[in-house]
Parts: sequence; structure tokens; C-alpha cells
Amino acid sequence: MERKILVAIDGSVYSSNSLDYLIRLFQHDSDIAIHLLAIVSSAGSDQNWMFDVDPLRKQSAASDHKTRAAYKYLQDAKQKLLRNGFTEEQISLTAESSRANIPTAIHHVANHGKFDALLVGRRGMGKVGEMFFGSVSSYLLDTCHELPLWIIDGEVSSTKFLLAVHSVPESLLAADHLAFIMQADPKSEIYLYHSIKLFGAKATPPEEDFYPQWGKEWCKEHLDLENYLFYAHAQILMEGGVGKKRITQLPMQRNLDVSHDLLRQAKNHRCGTIVMGRRGRGVEKGMLGGVSDRTMQRAQDVAVWLVG
Repeated sequence: MERKILVAIDGSVYSSNSLDYLIRLFQHDSDIAIHLLAIVSSAGSDQNWMFDVDPLRKQSAASDHKTRAAYKYLQDAKQKLLRNGFTEEQISLTAESSRANIPTAIHHVANHGKFDALLVGRRGMGKVGEMFFGSVSSYLLDTCHELPLWIIDGEVSSTKFLLAVHSVPESLLAADHLAFIMQADPKSEIYLYHSIKLFGAKATPPEEDFYPQWGKEWCKEHLDLENYLFYAHAQILMEGGVGKKRITQLPMQRNLDVSHDLLRQAKNHRCGTIVMGRRGRGVEKGMLGGVSDRTMQRAQDVAVWLVG
């Protein structure tokens, strides 16, 4: 079954890291389709994303310069994929003109296309203002809930996955997404892990909360709410085509900070990707943000998939 990934391209090392990540995961998967997207924006606030525009030049000349550069970045990205095992049929590309700012335009394309995930590279935490002053990745982190969001930080070399297990429907959606994407890869390894919050743990939701997505019969048979849904997550992975031998359950631990613990576990087990469900838009997250927000803020040289 074809899976289609939308990839934001800007000609930077960050989008190059995104391409490297795709190559490591999917270079031998003929059912993966990659759509490369570059945004040509007239919004002045986006000069740092793709181009440095001379303010003394006429708008038409600046726009032409942006468009030429955008197509160059797209062609360079396509050639890199072709050199590393992808075929012409697997790759499409678009340079979209927009009066909106870059992240808004990317979000619009993602919402109106038939994509299974949106992938963006981000600048590391060493860059001032990356997560707090309106970067593309932080904007999409806040707004993109319609399809899974993949954010790549730095260089990701491992193809192992850490699936964050929680007793909420969104966590099972994350497992379902991971199975759908990686079912065809017989070599990928998936670690299931639940971090128990030392203080302030939330009550387990009722079984009925899972019925709309999974159905009452399936839930009665597979939900193990008393065990943080480890079995249910593994069941969804296996039903999605992931072999049982590729799934490992890690022992749970108690921690003050779940996000820090997830990153530590990913590092300890050499996982290049953390997959987690997240609460929907509008859910109160508190002053410090949700676990997914804090995990993303601290992530270095790792990919984070956010589902829900």
C-alpha cells in the first residue's frame, strides 16, 4: 500500500537531514511516495527561511529570484533521492507561491493534500529563538493536528523506534500510524516504553473512550488498561503487519519528567525516532506545555513523530 510523505524543502542543511532520514528508512521501499514542497512566500517575515531578499530590489525581481532558487532546491533534493535508491515514479515536487508566511503555507498544503505524514527539518536548540519565536517547526507543532507530523532534529542514523506507550486513544493511534508506515520493513525494531510520572499521574480513561476508533468488540478483547496498554499497542502493531519479533517491551520506570525520560530511553536503546500520541488542539497543557512539546524542545539528533 502506498504511503505518501510531504517534505518541506528549503535548501538548508536541515532539509538535507530530512532527506538523509528518508533515505535510511525507505530507500528500498517502492511503496513510499515523496512529495517535495518549497514555498515561495511574499511575506516579509520569512526571509530567514529560504532567501535573503535585497530590500532595494523590485518585488518582481525578488519574486523571480525566490522562484528560481526554490526550483533549484527541489531539483537538488530530487536528485539526491534518485542517487540513493528512489525512482522517478516515487518523487513529485511543487514550488507553491503564497502571500501567507512559510509555516502557514506549508500547513495549508498539508491539509489539502492526500498525505500520510508531514516531515520538516528543524534548526537545533542552539539557535536563538528556534522553539520560542515563531520557527516553522514550532508553528506546525502547535497547529498541525490533521495528519502526523514528523520533526527531524540534526542527524539521525538509527532506524530503531521508541513507541511511547500511554493509556489514551491517541497513543494507540500513534502505534497504528507506525505500523502503517513501517510494516513493509522487516528490519526495523520497535521498543515499547511507558514512563510513569512520579507525581500528578492522571486517571486512566474509561474503556468507552476507545470505542469510536477501535470498536467495542476489539477493545473488550485487547485493551489492557491495568497494564498501560502494552498489549494493545503490540496488538495494533502486529495487526498492521509488524512481526512480533520486531517488538520489544521495555521495563517501566518512574520519573519526574516524562519528556526527559523518553529522550534518555531513546538514547540508551539507540533509537533514532520517538513515536508518540498527543492531545488534540485546544486541550489545556499547563504553563510548561505538554509532554510532546517538551520532548520536541529538548530533542537533539533524533526524529519525533507526533500523532493525534
